[in-house]
Amino acid sequence: MATDYATLAGGCFWCTEAVYKDVIGVESVESGYIGGHVANPTYKQVCSGVTGHAEAIRVGFDASQVTYADLLDIFFATHDPTTLNRQGNDVGTQYRSAIFPADDAQRAEAEAAIARNAANWPSPIVTTIEPMAEWYPAEDYHQQYWEGEGQRNPYCIAVIPPKLQKLRKSFAARSKAASEPA
Repeated sequence: MATDYATLAGGCFWCTEAVYKDVIGVESVESGYIGGHVANPTYKQVCSGVTGHAEAIRVGFDASQVTYADLLDIFFATHDPTTLNRQGNDVGTQYRSAIFPADDAQRAEAEAAIARNAANWPSPIVTTIEPMAEWYPAEDYHQQYWEGEGQRNPYCIAVIPPKLQKLRKSFAARSKAASEPA
């Protein structure tokens, strides 16, 4: 079975990576940069907001275990898609809510997911659907951040556990941790 990919930007990539690593059917999650105009951007450049890139994740998944639509519903439930260019205290276009579909089928699924999830939010969803662009993996120290350094980062400790809790409550059948025997 071939691996499919979803490319999503939902604010800080440390936070979105932690959520998707707990989803059944997800085979890999890579943090990186997409949607900008500078080749091989660095974290510092992206954080400055001048490159146009979003902090994003590329999720490798087995479509026989989890669908792209399921991944999008998790995306809309575990970040705030109603705030333009911000997630909490992270402000700037690099923290925008965006979906980068790989093809027309994913684009149609993204449009359907926005419509389907709109009723769950008190304000309009501002998530953009942007063309697939060059993917730049983030520096090594950003990969699997929550499993290591993130456990000592006050920002991550404040933001990630509530996201994981929401995943495990709202999508218990999709969560690796929620489906493990007690």
